Amino acid sequence: MKAVIALGANIGEPKENLDLAIALLREATEVISVSSYHSTAPVGGPEQPDYLNAVCVIESELPAMDLLSLLHGIEKSLGRERTIHWGPRTIDLDLIQYGSLLSKADELMLPHPRAHERRFVLAPWFEIEPEAILLTHGPIKELLEQLPA
Repeated sequence: MKAVIALGANIGEPKENLDLAIALLREATEVISVSSYHSTAPVGGPEQPDYLNAVCVIESELPAMDLLSLLHGIEKSLGRERTIHWGPRTIDLDLIQYGSLLSKADELMLPHPRAHERRFVLAPWFEIEPEAILLTHGPIKELLEQLPA
């Protein structure tokens, strides 16, 4: 099943951390495509450095919660600490969409509840899948056009 994963990092060595996270995803899943890296200002949270963001599309047969556990394991292996909500991080992996699954569970909301309002998710995703549709919100091209510059 196709999964869309957003990656972000802004402390330590962000480029190296994104490279390592993608390498670990390649070991555990079939990585179909990876966007270029985009430098973006942080949204919300405390004052912090800019982020390096990317999106990758993978194929996986893992159940959704197992895929989420895999993403959290990659974060942990790269030193992610969950101390400050929306705070700086060595790596962040968000499951944006997984096939046509819809979930409102507290531990896994699909599609990601804020993806439609995040340029740092939509722009790299559009780069690798310009015809993509975010379930429940529509074509990412239209969502991007509606966001402030």
